[in-house]
Amino acid sequence: MTEARPGTAASAPLWERDAELAAVAEAVDALCAGSASGSLLVFTGEAGIGKTALLAESRRVAETRKCTVWSARGGETITSVPFNVVRQLLQPALVALMPDEAREYFGDWYDIAGPALGIAESGDRQADPQGVCDGLVAAVRRLARREWPLVLLVDDAHWADQESLHWLAAFAERLDDLPVLVLVARRPGDATGESARHLDSIGALAGPMPALRALTPDATAGLTRVTLGAHADVPFCREVWAVTGGNPYETVELLAKVQDSDFEPVEESASELRALNRSARGRGLVDRLEGLGVDATRFAWAAAILGTRISLELAAELAGMPREEAERCAALLGAARILTEADQSTSAGQVTEGDLEFVHPLIATAVYRSIPDALRTAMHGVAASVVTASGLGAAAASRHLLEVHPDDDPELVEQMREAAREHLAVGAPDAARRCLERALLEPPLPEVHARVLYELGCATLLTSPATTIGHLRQALTLHGLEEELRVDAVCRLSSALIHNDQPEEAVAAVDAEADRLQPGPARMRLQAVHYMWEGVHVAEEDAPGRSRRLAELVKPLTGRDNSERALLILRAFDAMTRGENAEEVVEHCDRALVNGRLAPGLGWTDTEWSFELLMMLGISYAFADRLDRAEGLFTEAQRTYEHAGWSGGHLAVAHAFGGYVLRRRGRLVDAEESLREALRLADRVGEGLPMHWSAACMLIDTLLARGHVGAAEEIAERYSFEPPHPSTIVLPDTHSIRGRLLIATGRVEEGVNELETAEKRSAARGGHNTVMAPWAGDLARTLAVADPRRAAEVAADARMQAERFGTDSAIGEALRCAAALETGRRSVTLLAQAVAYLEASPCAYEHAAARVEYGIASRSVTELTRGLTLARTCGADSLVTRAREALALHTGLVPRPR
Repeated sequence: MTEARPGTAASAPLWERDAELAAVAEAVDALCAGSASGSLLVFTGEAGIGKTALLAESRRVAETRKCTVWSARGGETITSVPFNVVRQLLQPALVALMPDEAREYFGDWYDIAGPALGIAESGDRQADPQGVCDGLVAAVRRLARREWPLVLLVDDAHWADQESLHWLAAFAERLDDLPVLVLVARRPGDATGESARHLDSIGALAGPMPALRALTPDATAGLTRVTLGAHADVPFCREVWAVTGGNPYETVELLAKVQDSDFEPVEESASELRALNRSARGRGLVDRLEGLGVDATRFAWAAAILGTRISLELAAELAGMPREEAERCAALLGAARILTEADQSTSAGQVTEGDLEFVHPLIATAVYRSIPDALRTAMHGVAASVVTASGLGAAAASRHLLEVHPDDDPELVEQMREAAREHLAVGAPDAARRCLERALLEPPLPEVHARVLYELGCATLLTSPATTIGHLRQALTLHGLEEELRVDAVCRLSSALIHNDQPEEAVAAVDAEADRLQPGPARMRLQAVHYMWEGVHVAEEDAPGRSRRLAELVKPLTGRDNSERALLILRAFDAMTRGENAEEVVEHCDRALVNGRLAPGLGWTDTEWSFELLMMLGISYAFADRLDRAEGLFTEAQRTYEHAGWSGGHLAVAHAFGGYVLRRRGRLVDAEESLREALRLADRVGEGLPMHWSAACMLIDTLLARGHVGAAEEIAERYSFEPPHPSTIVLPDTHSIRGRLLIATGRVEEGVNELETAEKRSAARGGHNTVMAPWAGDLARTLAVADPRRAAEVAADARMQAERFGTDSAIGEALRCAAALETGRRSVTLLAQAVAYLEASPCAYEHAAARVEYGIASRSVTELTRGLTLARTCGADSLVTRAREALALHTGLVPRPR
């Protein structure tokens, strides 16, 4: 049994905590011994069960071993304050760093994580929440290495803000190579929504540990005698346990009350314990507080409204009393074990001298809930004014304004709009959403109502497309949005509809607004968005007619503004997917640039145009064999997103298409790495998203090229790469790649069905790019034996389509397919032509495959050796095996692997 130190009840919760303290000691020992990895311990238990005392003892153990200890605590009334807990944790390090030092330690993450920590100015655009989280993880990792050995304590994690929990869950995942000990204490079941999900993730990473249990009768008796004296008799001790249920907090408080009284701890006094216990909690505690006088009660209420790290000065102002009177009240509340001075030794700059905190969260909760409802609401309103006047800003005041009843107050609406802007700038869109939703309840004046709805729609665009749709649709029914803002609202609405898998509604919304406008840049922007969404929607009824209309619209355009440039990109993408002349595709792409670069306002992080538009530009270059230009665009996208801290879906898509350019170049190993990173990033955003389909499709295609059929099948299963297919276009063509996968795994009939579905879809579009939708080659080869006539027709059509498109890679691949259906000299001749075309193309894998096939058909050791070298360079393992086997057959020798 872990016993308390003699003469104090404060150590009471450490009774019967041997297993937990042993786990802490073991983790601290491993940390101080230089373990390369960190560890995570999560202590759970009901209120008052001793979690805080366990963390306090953990601090003592760690500091005894010369560890650096940083701590933070959630608060019931401040869960809406973003990054509150992580700011508390890092405060000791932040106050010790000069600004230049902080920038040096945080490096590239300074401008991303700095605003969330309050040490850097925020930018002028909405920060990406995932990017901010990643920046905080990186920043803490760097600081941790500086402060080793480091222990992080997070108490009352169930009341931590959502943003801090997001960071903590991500940080806990990275402890495998970072020597940091993280200790978390929380109540079970007190969190909901995203906060609960993050807490569950943290708990799963920590592994199983039993919840803290109440004290046994024997432990309660031991504690009673340590506190009151050895003469406390058995019936008295037993009654202490019966009254408190073995709850450590209640036991400590009850014994403190007994110490304050004048009765002896013997059986005759046991009957007084229940009444005494009631005065230590709930209504009894409130009665005890009121017994201290009106002023002390009012000051305690002010402290409860402010929450944690309570400034004596702010509490005095909120309570409406001079500082001297506030100090007297604080002393009274301290003597009554309700308030206490914040521990300077553990705060390291988090609090200033004279700041206060509640002795226990249960007391804070009881005091806060004892404030009459109307008065509590009014005090929050006054607190907002006090906080604002102190210079802490709109975001700091917003948590109080959230509690104020609506009252047609235009000033409150503006305060909440400003708070929302501040929250968005530091990567806290959920906090911004709460502020704007509260502003709507006021309600706003008619002339600003639509703007608030628009701002709310923008705030939720990254996190909840369905919510965005409702807000923007309502905004568009009201007056108050000038034309430019209204057009932007329609474009954002259409983007949300696309991401909510409602493409028809997206196009309809854009068309309805375009019909209201006269010809000009605004209308042209809407027309571009119309064609963009139609271009990514696979179920359009008249694809050839749409292409003709787009071509006519683009014909007179010169690319003089971004609306025209957008339409040029869309025309290039449409022509590429339909397999029109590749030179014209590239010409349209080039005209959309300014001196070979993206135009101002049309960059990767510019919000006027959807990032899908620039992806279309890069894809058009990629499938037109201009891989250098495509790679430059997608590399710029990755760099731009990383610099801006956008590490969610945008970065995932950039990695995916950048990876596929590497696949087209034949750098299969690098492509696989980039595509797996794309899926990892996409997994953090959600499940079953269109970006998952694109990245999975590209990765499966890459793995099949490498000959890793089992790995490709695993990815297909993990990401449900099967019908129903998405309603938006996926590149390369999903039916083509799934058909190829099914055939590779022996499900030939199903594979042929998928390839024939791809054929029908291509016919409906009036043509296809044989590289982007490579169904023809696989279908012809599969049908070669069972239906040679049909196979020949497919191959001939593919060659015609490839020559129409005109790229070396398309023609070379069509010739490879034709050669596969021939024998003898005819096959050799076609393969020689394929090698010539593919050697001139930037596609090294296809070139290697053609070399190997040509070497086999011509029995040329030279060609086989060249093909083998290329295959090795590409990382095409199955092609390497095929080339080596053919060489062994022709020479009797097996070349050594290099």
